[in-house]
Amino acid sequence: MTTPCTPTTLPELGAAERAHVARMEAELRARIDRAGGWLAFDEYMDAALYAPGLGYYSAGATKFGAGGDFVTAPEISDLFARTFARQFAEVLEATGGGVLEAGPGSGRFARVVLHELGTLGYRDVPYSLLEVSADLRARQREEIGRDGTAFRRARWLDRPPDRHVGVIFANELLDALPCDRFIMIGGRPQRLGVAVGAEGLRWAARAPDPDDPADAAWLAEVHRLLEGVVDKLPEGYCGELCPRAAAWVAELGGALERGAVILVDYGLPRRHYYHPQRVSGTLRCHFRQRAHDDPFRYPGLTDITAWVDFTRIAEAAEAAGLEVAAFATQAAFLLSLGIERLVEGEPASGARWFAQLQGVKRLLLPGEMGEAVKVMVLTRGWNRAPRGARLQDLRASL
Repeated sequence: MTTPCTPTTLPELGAAERAHVARMEAELRARIDRAGGWLAFDEYMDAALYAPGLGYYSAGATKFGAGGDFVTAPEISDLFARTFARQFAEVLEATGGGVLEAGPGSGRFARVVLHELGTLGYRDVPYSLLEVSADLRARQREEIGRDGTAFRRARWLDRPPDRHVGVIFANELLDALPCDRFIMIGGRPQRLGVAVGAEGLRWAARAPDPDDPADAAWLAEVHRLLEGVVDKLPEGYCGELCPRAAAWVAELGGALERGAVILVDYGLPRRHYYHPQRVSGTLRCHFRQRAHDDPFRYPGLTDITAWVDFTRIAEAAEAAGLEVAAFATQAAFLLSLGIERLVEGEPASGARWFAQLQGVKRLLLPGEMGEAVKVMVLTRGWNRAPRGARLQDLRASL
């Protein structure tokens, strides 16, 4: 959660930060030059987030929590992880195996889940953390190391396993996958990329060449996604598409032998995602608890995200042989799992209780994360409706 602002009101950088941004910009300019003066936005976003030693998730700045750039649900309240532990327990009871968390952030979710699973009788469940960033691994080891029992059950992976039984979980990971962008010009989609102008990095639209196989494939995919709405989109409409999300689901889903993939992220079904009134798309940037829409401001120090087209995720899941077992808002899912009973179990007074109550409001209220964040459960070899889906079923909207 971050505070909306304009890029001109962002905090100023220190000398070391300015030097880092200068190195990142030099790298991006070099990539644009090698690409002939125009770089597809997904390639720009990939470099800005993941370039070794320079990208946002590869450099050593604090990302999560009050001292970072944004706050995710596990940092808002431990009740988020404690509640999801109950969904994990339901899956593990039926399938055995363990938990694999992809993109485990600060490690706080893993620490709390491992402790809660222990209280629920699952004391020996192995917990794998799929993390490629050495910087984030170090932070996760420190966080989970606060609980010696949890640390002994944790192990880190560089890549997805060949097979996994149990739970695969990802919170706010899909929205950080590099996405492509388009803009409607003259009633037709053009590809939005990045070029270098007199004042630095800038947006640059490029009409796809129908005789170029790559451009033709890109255009066909955009028209597939916009089927039924392309002629309703206004001039200048911007939108995102993320083919890498489907590839990610295929890879993780392919590793799941039996159990459930649980995805939590900001997103929408496709017919709402590409709505004519959503004229600026869903791209958002985060820097020091402030949200803005300029991905060229402070590259290397700024997080860049785009909401998830959950219809694409469902399509990829079905192609991978997974069943879409649940799709609901975060609020409905947490309430189905009994988060209110966990709140009632907390001491009903004092600063800690007040902080927990405020955290739960942020997790559940429609104006906060309650409706914007969705939960999707994909299953293989576990044929039952998850507990978290008892109050709401939005699968028909996909």
